[in-house]
Order: sequence, then structure tokens, then C-alpha cells
Amino acid sequence: MNRRSFMTTTAITAAALSLGLGRAAWAADPLKVAFMYVGPVGDMGWSFQHDQGRQAVEAAFGDKVITSYVENVPEGPDAERVLTQMALAGNQLIFATSFGYMDAVMNVAAKFPNVRFEHATGYKRADNVSTYDARFYEGRAVIGTIAGRMTKTNKIGYIGSFPIPEVVQGINSAFIHARKVNPAVEMKVVWAYTWFDPAKEADAAAALIAEGVDVLMQHTDSTAPQAKAQEAGIYTFGQASDMGAFAPAPRISSIIDNWGPYYVARVGAMLDGSWASSGSWEGIGAGAVGIGEISDAVPAEVKAEALALAAAIGAGTYHPFTGPLNKADGSAWLAAGQVADDGMLSGLNFFVEGITAQMPQ
Repeated sequence: MNRRSFMTTTAITAAALSLGLGRAAWAADPLKVAFMYVGPVGDMGWSFQHDQGRQAVEAAFGDKVITSYVENVPEGPDAERVLTQMALAGNQLIFATSFGYMDAVMNVAAKFPNVRFEHATGYKRADNVSTYDARFYEGRAVIGTIAGRMTKTNKIGYIGSFPIPEVVQGINSAFIHARKVNPAVEMKVVWAYTWFDPAKEADAAAALIAEGVDVLMQHTDSTAPQAKAQEAGIYTFGQASDMGAFAPAPRISSIIDNWGPYYVARVGAMLDGSWASSGSWEGIGAGAVGIGEISDAVPAEVKAEALALAAAIGAGTYHPFTGPLNKADGSAWLAAGQVADDGMLSGLNFFVEGITAQMPQ
């Protein structure tokens, strides 16, 4: 071997060792994962539950991951700024946890093709963008059943956040199942136009209570409606988290969002190299939606009825949107025995027959 060939061989070997060491060091680096929340982690609702999922990731993977979060990020330009900062900070996986973040996610994802993004409740995807959601309407069917049995005034109130399909699904599902057990039920709806604003949520609750409702539901994130209901002596349901501090009354049960299993699975996919763009929409059966403990304020037979419904939904033997069902204007929607498919539900923009509240345009 001449000197030149020896030097070349030595250089190649050294380079290979260096590359190998570099890859090993990179592989040993913790995966950086960031979460962006629309409300505070202390809201005891939506953002709180997402942060419980983040903590589940830390518990599952230990020093293999480093997680971080930014809370109280408004939907709009601020979201794009925060997502950009997260990507520039070296986060390899970013969870954006509110519907209104959708366009910001798509814009930033296009600029950072090597970063993976997950968008909660959205529908736009790309090679590096996945979406995930939960079938909240399944849980609304269960608590709607309880509400229909528990009301004495036959007036149930519902605080809506924004008139998007996710929220409209929930209002319709709660009403359909309340009326199944109590044909005299009316549904009163007030739109708060916020996900988290305790003052607005309290005002919405007060307006509904003034209309005579004695059972209150919400698709907003704070416990302010619970406090108003407690003052008025009416019943409520926890939203997103259990809100058990208000049990046994006014909170008589809850719909619980369980994001932990999804977050653990997706971070695991990043760690083992199997992550791919996908869409997830799971419900009671998969554990993504839970029903909180039903308090002793609810009669045993009503509790049994509600739990039987939850079991049927979870087993796939019953679908909350099964015909015959008409639209609020009386026109036909689902024929007897027909089940709404995911395409119908994803674009749902009308109330079902019997709800007299106006749908915002």
C-alpha cells in the first residue's frame, strides 16, 4: 500500500467513524415536542386536558423527550408567530390544539418541511401535517340523556363557542337524546363566540338561566358556567375535563377528552421513525371520549340508562345520529335506520328538527 492510498483509506475510515458517532449522538438526543394551547393550562377544561396529555408523554418516554408549551395563544397571526418560534427552537413535533390554528399550521408547515405538525380538530393535511379529533358528539348523547331525565322545567341550556361542525354536532346530539327520553324538552342556545372567557361564559349562563333552563351544558372551557349554575341551584355537566370540584351538584357528570393515548402514540411514532401524515377521529370505544362519574344526584335508573347508552356507542352497536331525523326547517335529512356518515358530520351546519334557536350565518 503506498502512502497516498494509506492516507485515503485512513481518511475514509475516520470520516465514517465520525459520521457514525454523529448519528449516534443525534439518535441519543431527546425528541423536542411542543404544544400550543388556546387557553391557560389552568382552565380546568380543554387546554388543561391537552396538557394532561403532554404530561402523559413525559411519563411514557422520560428523558427520550423534552416537551414544552405556550398557553393563551389567540387564533390568528399570533398562532403563526408562535408556531414559527417553536420550529426555529428545534422542536421536531408540534401539536396545535385548536380549530382556529388551521391556516397558521399549514403556512408554517410549508416553511418547515422537516418538522412534523399535528392539528387538533382540523381537516387540512400535508405530508408533514396530521389531524386528530374526538367524537365529542358521542359523549353529548350520553349527557343529553341524563339532562332529559333531570330537567323539571323541560328547558335545557347550551353555551356554544363558535358555530363550527364540532359544536353543532354536540348541540344536535345532546338535544336528540334528551328528547328521546323526554319529548317535551326544549333546547336554548347562546353563542359565546369564545373558547375561553370566564366573563362571557358567565354572562351566557346567566342569560340561559333567565330563560328558565334548569340543566346547563357548555362547549366552552372555563368553570364559570358551573359557578353560575351553583348560584342558581341548577344542574350542569363538566366540559372537556371532569370539573369534579363542582360535584355532586351542580355538576352531575361530565364529558372528558382523553388526549394522552394519542399523544403517546404519535410521539412514539416519531421516536421509532414510523410517523406519517394521517387523520384520527376516535370516540368512546377507543377511550378518546370519556363519561365522568355520574353523581348521586342522578337516580340509579337514569345512571344505568346513560351507562348502557355509552356502552352501546362504544361497542359500535348504536350511532347517535341514526334516522329518522329531519332538519330544523322540517326537510328530510336521515331516513329511518340511516346513519350519518363522517362526511355529513364533518360539514354539519344546521340544527335538527325541534331546535328553534337560529344558526348564525
